[in-house]
Amino acid sequence: MEANFEQELAVAVSAARRAGEYLLERRSDVDSLQVDEKGIGDFVTEADRHSERLITECIADVFPADSIEAEESGVRGENDDRRWFVDPLDGTANYVHGISHYCVSIGFMEGGSVRAGAVYDPCRDELFTAVSGGGAFLNGRPLSVNRSFDASRSVIATGFPFRSRRYMDVYLASFRAVADMTGGIRRMGAAALDLCYTAIGRVDGFWELGLSSWDVAAGSLIVLEAGGRVSDFDGGDGYLESGNTVGASAACFPLLLKAVGTAMSDTDLVRCKTDDR
Repeated sequence: MEANFEQELAVAVSAARRAGEYLLERRSDVDSLQVDEKGIGDFVTEADRHSERLITECIADVFPADSIEAEESGVRGENDDRRWFVDPLDGTANYVHGISHYCVSIGFMEGGSVRAGAVYDPCRDELFTAVSGGGAFLNGRPLSVNRSFDASRSVIATGFPFRSRRYMDVYLASFRAVADMTGGIRRMGAAALDLCYTAIGRVDGFWELGLSSWDVAAGSLIVLEAGGRVSDFDGGDGYLESGNTVGASAACFPLLLKAVGTAMSDTDLVRCKTDDR
């Protein structure tokens, strides 16, 4: 019998809502936030850090023996079998600039597979959730990827490789390949939400390179449980490790993976290592 991860999901939901409500309240005072630059175009604020503390406290209160891998504080704990992936504010640049498109993302992994995930968009009060084998939901209502696919009318989401700018040229080759086969491309600035928008059919697919595990863990499960497919650029399941991610409806996935993979096949990009991020 498959394990039940409803308790882990409940903790993820509670923590995501708590952090999201804080971010929404703090947004009115965003001009007073201390903003640090981790790299070119890569920001962190005191709101990120406080949101992360709220989340990790929620998790540790219920599951003190579990490991937590969080964007700002790194890895705590040594439980390799049970690990949480926490992005306390996906879309920090949007948040800092007053753009209402950001989220909190929390994923739980056991035995090497993501088992539960929650992504909360506080601006729209949209909570995307999934449990392994239990389907995907938006605010408690089942959701599904687009079942049909017309390439000429499709919309694909992406993100620029701002942490791995030496790959910009080859990324732009993939951008051109996808643009040539689809109706449009959107760059919205929050990878976890891009995956959730794929899961609900607002976009047909998504690709990005050099993401971190906390960007992808929850959203990838939500896509899979909504009937979609997720892989790395080789078509394998190494996207949490490499950060090179393609997620799409089942109908769109083969064409999107081929376009991205072909554009990048002559480079070492598919073996992009964690330290490049």
